[in-house]
Amino acid sequence: MNRDNHYERALADLLLARRTPFVAVDETRRSWNADSSLKSLDFIVYSQRSPHLLVDVKGRRFPTGTHRWENWATDDDLASLLQWEATFGSGFRSALVFAYDVVRESDRGRFAELHEYRARSYAFFAVWASDFAQAMSTRSPKWKTVSVAGRDYAGLRIPISRLL
Repeated sequence: MNRDNHYERALADLLLARRTPFVAVDETRRSWNADSSLKSLDFIVYSQRSPHLLVDVKGRRFPTGTHRWENWATDDDLASLLQWEATFGSGFRSALVFAYDVVRESDRGRFAELHEYRARSYAFFAVWASDFAQAMSTRSPKWKTVSVAGRDYAGLRIPISRLL
């Protein structure tokens, strides 16, 4: 967890408010698995309802220009998440958690659940890393980013409360 990242702090605050056990992972160094370097997770979340979650938080503003549902990640994000899932084994599932900072008051009614943290409103949606990887397409070859088309993303995203 990057303590300077307000999106990650907001998710930690939500987990604490819900009394959901979690471990915030120190992101200052990459981890090694066999012969490769892995991007660190942000959280390991112990769920009562679903598999335990291996989480990489992606903070986005809502809306961003003409885009409402920004959902990009890097190739490295996905590859590392899928490797963490294989390393942890059964009972754990990796997910990208998109933390949306809902910036306009008029957009707040679009969300069934918002979490207030330090005078901001956040909506949290998870997408299983394996599902994201199957639906993604290249967003920027130069920056090695990928994303999922809006219609597909609508079917993949899960409100985080349903997984806790």
